[in-house]
Amino acid sequence: MRRILTAAGSVAAAAALVMGLASCTADPLADQYRAGDNKGYIAANGFQTAEIPADRRGEPVDFAGTLDDGSAVSSADYDGKVLVVNFWYATCGPCIIEAPRLEQAYKAFEGQDVAFLGINTYDQPSTAQSFARDHDISYPSAMAVNDAELKLAFNDKTPLNATPTTLVLDKQGRVAARIVGELPEASILEAIVRTLVAEDA
Repeated sequence: MRRILTAAGSVAAAAALVMGLASCTADPLADQYRAGDNKGYIAANGFQTAEIPADRRGEPVDFAGTLDDGSAVSSADYDGKVLVVNFWYATCGPCIIEAPRLEQAYKAFEGQDVAFLGINTYDQPSTAQSFARDHDISYPSAMAVNDAELKLAFNDKTPLNATPTTLVLDKQGRVAARIVGELPEASILEAIVRTLVAEDA
């Protein structure tokens, strides 16, 4: 009798596990795509991208914060530029893998009206600086771990716990594209940025 009860318990536990995994793998971006509400998300190779039409980009993102070197940064610093904003932290595996791809894209637009800004969601400045040195990242990062206002500025644009995520803001500071997950190739981001550079401000 005990063996039967144990087997039944195992079946119930397995069923619960399957249900739990199903709920963990729910994909809100895919749900938005299926809802037909304009997002244009495309799932491929474990990441998701969305390019948002100019007439549906909403209001500019207004943010201010502190860089890992202690200097101030704000959205006003990037007026008239296409801005790539990458959310990351140092022990995030996909962040480590995509770091050289982001740097490659950054260097591809040197001398143009394009800027890159990391937003570190977890670490202290010394850790962020060490990461930048170790991975040859030459663009700056703002520190969000103790900055509620910086987090709030992006809160309705992307879930900050979905790391890495990359937002591309147009010349007016509006979110024009979103990449959720590890960037598989620099060329994907470069193509998005080139399109936005060519837009009228």
